[in-house]
Amino acid sequence: MLIEAKTQDFAALLRGEAPAPYRLCDSPLAPPEVLAMLARLADGIRLVFSPAAWMIVEDGEIVGLLSPTKPLNAADRSLHIGYGVAPTRQGKGVASRAVADLAVFARADDRVLALTAETSVDNLASQAVLSRNDFQIVGERVDDEDGPVICWRLET
Repeated sequence: MLIEAKTQDFAALLRGEAPAPYRLCDSPLAPPEVLAMLARLADGIRLVFSPAAWMIVEDGEIVGLLSPTKPLNAADRSLHIGYGVAPTRQGKGVASRAVADLAVFARADDRVLALTAETSVDNLASQAVLSRNDFQIVGERVDDEDGPVICWRLET
């Protein structure tokens, strides 16, 4: 289930606490510097698009995060997303379910006509998540930080 992650939720996560009424899973969602970066990113995106981030919650536990990585693309109304799952929950379908939930949200939101994402050419697990959710490969590029990436798109 996706639950909107607000500024105060990121503040709690950065303190190592779970936003009420949830609890944290048994492994960190992300290193503190990544959580801080995601909080800043969400604060910026929230100025022009909301929700700006979601907590992935299963059985009352926060097990991951999913968010736009940049504001909605005004030209084609696409929302570029990224996601991560706590290490102890990886390989259990969590990311696939979260992306499926986001696709349902996007289809019901008139602002969004497509979801886009990028995966490292070596990240087979994330490629499988997107493929399972009917994203199509639309190209490749070289990212300054991540190197070669595959570009994905889902028309909503």
